Amino acid sequence: MAETAQVGDGGSEALATLHRVFGYEAFRGEQEAVVDHVVAGGDAVVLMPTGGGKSLCYQIPSLVRPGTGIVVSPLIALMQDQVDALRALGVRAGFMNSTQDFDERRVVEAEFLAGELDLLYLAPERLRLEGTLDLLSRGKISLFAIDEAHCVSQWGHDFRPDYLALSLLGERWPDVPRLALTATATHATHREITERLNMPSARHFVASFDRPNIQYRIVSKTDPKKQLLSFLREEHPGDAGIVYCLSRNSVEKTAEFLSRNGVEAVPYHAGLDAGTRAAHQSRFLREEGLVVVATIAFGMGIDKPDVRFVAHLDLPKSVEGYYQETGRAGRDGLPSTAWMAYGLNDVIQQRKLIQSGEGDEAFRRRAQSHLDAMLALCETVHCRRGQLLAYFGQDPDPAGCGNCDSCLTPPETWDGTVAAQKVLSTVVRLKRERGQKFGAGQIIDILLGKRTAKVIQFDHDQLSVFGIGEELTETEWRGVARQLLAQGLLAVEGEYGTLVLTEASGTVLRREREVPLRKEPKKPATARSAGGGRGERKAKAAAAELPAELAPAFEALRAWRAEQAREQGVPAYVIFHDATLREIATVWPTSVGQLGGISGVGEKKLATYGEGVVAVLAGLEGPSAASTPAAGPGAGPAPHSGEDDWPEQEPEDWE
Repeated sequence: MAETAQVGDGGSEALATLHRVFGYEAFRGEQEAVVDHVVAGGDAVVLMPTGGGKSLCYQIPSLVRPGTGIVVSPLIALMQDQVDALRALGVRAGFMNSTQDFDERRVVEAEFLAGELDLLYLAPERLRLEGTLDLLSRGKISLFAIDEAHCVSQWGHDFRPDYLALSLLGERWPDVPRLALTATATHATHREITERLNMPSARHFVASFDRPNIQYRIVSKTDPKKQLLSFLREEHPGDAGIVYCLSRNSVEKTAEFLSRNGVEAVPYHAGLDAGTRAAHQSRFLREEGLVVVATIAFGMGIDKPDVRFVAHLDLPKSVEGYYQETGRAGRDGLPSTAWMAYGLNDVIQQRKLIQSGEGDEAFRRRAQSHLDAMLALCETVHCRRGQLLAYFGQDPDPAGCGNCDSCLTPPETWDGTVAAQKVLSTVVRLKRERGQKFGAGQIIDILLGKRTAKVIQFDHDQLSVFGIGEELTETEWRGVARQLLAQGLLAVEGEYGTLVLTEASGTVLRREREVPLRKEPKKPATARSAGGGRGERKAKAAAAELPAELAPAFEALRAWRAEQAREQGVPAYVIFHDATLREIATVWPTSVGQLGGISGVGEKKLATYGEGVVAVLAGLEGPSAASTPAAGPGAGPAPHSGEDDWPEQEPEDWE
């Protein structure tokens, strides 16, 4: 399919290819500028959010330029699904990795050398083999696409040593354009990508990191599993989603709890055997409405567009990790939720992990700065989306987004200076009068005047601070302690997570500093209370709920799609995305020709599925003319993104 394109006609050919193959009328955002630049032979560093359409930035040029596009992808587990999705579009795609036997690899090598592949996927470690480099030197290469380029950053959360060797591509093939693509990178990581991949002359494209269809919500953790169950039952019944937990033990218990309470869920973590992990991942891709409970080992290259929620039951280690994980929701542009339960123990546990982890002092400082930024996001009284965008160097809307809990239910603040002094004074008295250090639970019991067994054992009821905090509840005191930790006014020490003062503590005890604290809303915002906020107005037209009379058609199309997917052994979204089915149900085409005008229906899919789709609708009672809006420009879904997300290294298991 790859065709020779002159510099002058690359733009028109690229647009024609976008429509013919992928079924979209126009590029969006920075896509067109990136594609034109690469088609003309230029190098590019591309920063786009998950779901922003990075894959089209190398897929289209690979189809337009002569030769085969070589895609460096950090994960082999999903290359087969990526290739299947492209082949369903009529793209000649292949992959080479360790899952293939000798004969399978020989077939792919022959296809590449014969010029019969448009795209070839390789893992980065494969490019360290001289045999692979020799093979590539004997074929015609249109471009190199280095996906998940942030893996080259040794300070990043996804560092992959094999990425450090990729600078040789520019040295060995100086005339072949290179793209480095990532969905998450701070300015520092951005610079590191450019330097380590030796791309000094590359043009940089930075798209907006805003995902307006995702509603960000963080709630105070009380009983996290029950809070999660309530969230799923009230807002996402029957929806596909991912739940992240920090430990394998928590993953297992949460998956079992959800299954026992009527939510179909499976666990995924590095402690499971490879066959079980592969089976659960396959079910998640191919079934609708399945929930995966996982450590950060999950998410690897997942291109499932209809993930309606991502939930965190434990605090992520960094804003980059949080952004990447939450970005796996709503890739189809439809409304989705990023929900997290966050509490005092999360802060203590993460501080302990940093102190006890491997790495030198510089590494610990960097990990601490990442955690501090994550805590700032959790504790902010301002727009959470704005905080996220600012972290990645993008100017937020000063009016707020209208689609996060801080905007939907603005939190109250209160002067917590006296409360902070009481907590800090208790820590001081335990140390000075008893030579002791305790965790937050004991300190709160002392403030509340609770004569527990431990309080009596250590005579803590004799301290002058015993019972001076009865004006707040235990939950409120835990919130005070959590926010003092987040603000650096308390620190965690030792394997037992005892609390100690910091250099800044004295300014509070001496009344030289006020301590404003966030008061959590009594009733957290939900998707149902979102109303018509700014974020909702910015969402794609495809995100609108279908009229009731069109719902049967949508469900009939989904049932037909599921049957097609089962017969072909591919995920349902390889056939059509939900957003495309919604538009089909809305337009209600009565002929294959009319179906061809719908966004997401390219030539190959029209020829393969056109008659089947029209037959499904022909068997239903059509909608009234008044309820069927005409299709128009922009009415369809956002272009398919097709990115891969390499996960963070899984932390050591802890119970």
